[in-house]
Amino acid sequence: MKLQLHGYRFASMGCPCVVKLYAQSGVQARQGFDLALAEIHRLDLKYSHYRDNSYLVQLSALAAQPGGVAVDEETAALLNYAETQFEISEGLFDITTRGLSALWDRITSLPSESEIASTLRQTGWERVWWNGRQLKAPAGIKFDLGGIVKEYAADRAAGLLKKAGFGSGYVDLGGDLHFLGPHPDGRRWKVGIRNPDHKDRPMAEVETGRGGLATSGDYERYSEIRGVRYSHIIDPRTGWPVSPDASRLSAVSALAPSCLLAGSVSTLGMLLTREKAITLLQQSGLACLAVGADRKILLWSH
Repeated sequence: MKLQLHGYRFASMGCPCVVKLYAQSGVQARQGFDLALAEIHRLDLKYSHYRDNSYLVQLSALAAQPGGVAVDEETAALLNYAETQFEISEGLFDITTRGLSALWDRITSLPSESEIASTLRQTGWERVWWNGRQLKAPAGIKFDLGGIVKEYAADRAAGLLKKAGFGSGYVDLGGDLHFLGPHPDGRRWKVGIRNPDHKDRPMAEVETGRGGLATSGDYERYSEIRGVRYSHIIDPRTGWPVSPDASRLSAVSALAPSCLLAGSVSTLGMLLTREKAITLLQQSGLACLAVGADRKILLWSH
């Protein structure tokens, strides 16, 4: 029986999402979609920092108790990964910055210097004690896995689909993608990288058969205050958004075996200065796209 492509659109983790699957029937495709959707929603409920009853929000409170808290195996793996990224980035990739991002979620006024200074005193993975299973942190530290959980969810959903026998399709969570495999005839998927100035004309086109694709940019999520745009990517050393100027990249895309790795590389590319970011991308061995503040492509290794 010839496989047919089935697509499903939904919202989760605060973004529009798509799952596309080749299947022998609509019933089979729907079963696969339901499997993926349940896993994505599970992770959203568990690790959302917007839900007061989420495991992640509770974790911040429990870690401040005298004895700290023992975490489950899944969370331990994510914390280990986050700690590695913290070390690689020399502290720029930090999952304790929820307090800072909450300040910049406002869209009408800038945080005061005293607000930023006060929040910085409750920020920093170096203040956290973590031994691979037990977590302790000073009161006020707020964890935020937003830099990795969406990519992790794409990988998890795709992994479950593969185990269920789906070999062709993809999971797209707000632009963070995991491809299960190419089209049944062997053709690779074509994905356009958004041009921030011309939404109808992609800046570049990526072809891939499997693995992860992620993009970070200063133009997709931002606050605009008094005519000035402030990126959603916060520098944990200063408490201020990464400045969208000539010293930084404007967007980074990466292709990797997993969406989690692709997302980490693209995020680090945005946090580092332009020269350091280009060096990182070149040394990564991955297919990467780097765009400067003038919207010119500075690196396109594919």
